[in-house]
Amino acid sequence: MSLVQSARINGHEPWAYLRDVLQRLPALRNSQLDELLPHRWKPSNA
Repeated sequence: MSLVQSARINGHEPWAYLRDVLQRLPALRNSQLDELLPHRWKPSNA
């Protein structure tokens, strides 16, 4: 399943999800990567 479809299934707007994840990814530690999965993701501006 693609990230876009996973985002949709979890009620997120796919492009907003991908944009936010790609912006946050470089600053996260490996132990925090699970926070970016579609079923756990919360927008950074929320």
